[in-house]
Amino acid sequence: MSGSPPSWDRLYEQASGQAGYFTTRDASAAGFSSQLLFKHIHAGRISHVRRGVHRLVHYPAGDHEDLVVAWLWSEREGVFSHQTALGLHGLSDVLPAKAHLLLPAAWRNRRLRIPADVVVHHGDVPKRERAWFGAVPATSVLRTLNDFARDTLAPELLRQAAREALRRGLVARSEIGEVKRALRGFGGLAA
Repeated sequence: MSGSPPSWDRLYEQASGQAGYFTTRDASAAGFSSQLLFKHIHAGRISHVRRGVHRLVHYPAGDHEDLVVAWLWSEREGVFSHQTALGLHGLSDVLPAKAHLLLPAAWRNRRLRIPADVVVHHGDVPKRERAWFGAVPATSVLRTLNDFARDTLAPELLRQAAREALRRGLVARSEIGEVKRALRGFGGLAA
């Protein structure tokens, strides 16, 4: 829609689905040139958050705003995983210092300037293995447990998350073979 007059309504509509955040590309689609965007940043209507990511200043604060920024940085291709997904699913009380984001496998050789608050993993995540938390996607419970088991980062955390997922009926025992294998040398699920 470049060349069309700027529309606050279009920009607001896009940003409202993303906790008040939008990309430079979103702004351009709503008719805002980079010069006009800069004018609104200078006037205090829009804030610059990260390269290519902005926020409507007066938009109400929302859940997972830090994750929305990281997701927009990934061009909406990333899916939150590992410890971040465990937290989103309520399977762990661990709050990771950095957001874990799965980027498509095809991005493995891309040269990216990864934000300091993001840990990048690579792998493809089909739609059936995704869950949405407001504006951000995360890996499904089963995919999260399996990714965590493959990386064998923290056996006690994996055990806690698997037990909680089983207790809440989010996964079946027959589905978590990979988790059981990962915990075999650490006392299994019962330890």
